[in-house]
Amino acid sequence: MRRAYFLGTIILILSLVAACAPSSQPTTAPTNPPVELPTSAPQPTPTQTVDVLGLLRSATIRIVAEGSFVDPELGTVFNVPGQGTGFIIDPSGIAVTNNHVVTGAALLKVYIEGETRPRSARILGVSECWDLAVIDVEGEDFPFLNFYEGEVIPGLEVYAAGFPVFGNTEYTLTKGIVSKANADGETSWASVPAVIEHDARIRGGNSGGPLVNMQGEVVGINYAGNNVLDQNFAIRAKEARRVIETLRTGQDFESIGINGQAVVSEDGSISGIWVSSVKSGSPAGKTGVQAGDIITMLENLVLATDGTMSDYCSILRTRSATDVLAIEVLRFSTQEFLTGELNGKTLETSFSFAQQLEQDVSGGGGQAYGDYVLVQDDYGAIQVAIPSTWTQVDGSPWVSDGEIIGSSISAAADLDRFNNAFDEPGIFFGVSDEVAKLAGYIQLLDYYKSIFQSSCKWEYREKYEDNAFEGSYDVYKNCNGAGNLFVALTARPKVNKTSLLVSVLFNAMTDADLKAFDQVLATFDVVGTLP
Repeated sequence: MRRAYFLGTIILILSLVAACAPSSQPTTAPTNPPVELPTSAPQPTPTQTVDVLGLLRSATIRIVAEGSFVDPELGTVFNVPGQGTGFIIDPSGIAVTNNHVVTGAALLKVYIEGETRPRSARILGVSECWDLAVIDVEGEDFPFLNFYEGEVIPGLEVYAAGFPVFGNTEYTLTKGIVSKANADGETSWASVPAVIEHDARIRGGNSGGPLVNMQGEVVGINYAGNNVLDQNFAIRAKEARRVIETLRTGQDFESIGINGQAVVSEDGSISGIWVSSVKSGSPAGKTGVQAGDIITMLENLVLATDGTMSDYCSILRTRSATDVLAIEVLRFSTQEFLTGELNGKTLETSFSFAQQLEQDVSGGGGQAYGDYVLVQDDYGAIQVAIPSTWTQVDGSPWVSDGEIIGSSISAAADLDRFNNAFDEPGIFFGVSDEVAKLAGYIQLLDYYKSIFQSSCKWEYREKYEDNAFEGSYDVYKNCNGAGNLFVALTARPKVNKTSLLVSVLFNAMTDADLKAFDQVLATFDVVGTLP
């Protein structure tokens, strides 16, 4: 059950956008001007009001994170600064911000109220699932904020402090109320079970800043905004405190050490977690995950099919930080799949027919295929990605001796020629539960050999294995003098081994055809009920 490594145009599922904006994409200034003084702040005495506002301003910090990142649309951007907000929670300089503000940065510069020179800071712990990070700012005796202990209810008056808009150095404060106490926290860059929706306007640069009540107590940590709908979101502080306490001890929480976001290809044939940067020394870093990779599978589960981090974070929440987890990565820059283990084996290139058999095709390199499309059989039971130029597709049932034995897909540019000759590239992909009751994959492969050996030169047989299937394949050459390379592959699931058999017959004339075969093997899947 592998996934295709041709991505086409990546669509970021970002109905919500992180409230931290990079320098390459400055955000529009807020149309709702910041308020300098909350008109309804508690006013037992004028001195108390000034102290609350002064403390909030002094404990809110501007963070500039500099580093090199890989953006799905812009590619690699070197030495780019990004701006976010944070707030100090301990006089020793312990501060809270968002994971997406700091993870992967080479350098953090923290600007304190009233100081012109930045202070350095180091990351203590991060959580990509909660989008939280704790940093230690150089220095001592800082003003700090306390957390709100009460219940968060709609109508609670709140204020958002921070430094919206990249490059803005001026502290701002906006006013609003809590509009929803339990908003949906499933986004493309986090999976937060406790989120507040409010209307204290935040924008790019507010990420990681405090959302406080009239007493200056932290109600939430701002992390997202929707410009179109004018929605603003914060991680509820009451639940986030247990995460923050873990992070400040130097431990990561629900994290493998990446700054990532869920992506889905335009046709849905591939999905995963795009890695824009990696924390050095983290499980991801030690395994060999790099910026620009897409984590397509974790523990053999395909990730981000719904465009969110939900499945990814659910896996991390059911494992300890030291557990060994199987991981599959698409290295987008080289168009290769790599497999390995977090807290285990480092990433290495998965099997590639294009590399294994490129010397065996007589047609040389050939014209590379551009786009791929995901096709299904007539029953919606099986699917596979094929070159878009293979416009002739037959999804009718797999039939033997007049009986339907399963689902099948045949595809080629000229399907009739593929079915009746050996000089047309194409594929037959069939899945049967009936055959599985009668024979194993070796018996099926031997059956094919008895048929094709009269027309083709049989070369050798090898074992085949991917994350979900195991089997064998036979390689044939020069069938009826066509100069082709023909592969017959049969396999069974690793789990429920007798439940079904998979058959893939592929004809190749060039190296480009073999690369298409890699696409086939990366995407063939059983997705529904067999006939």
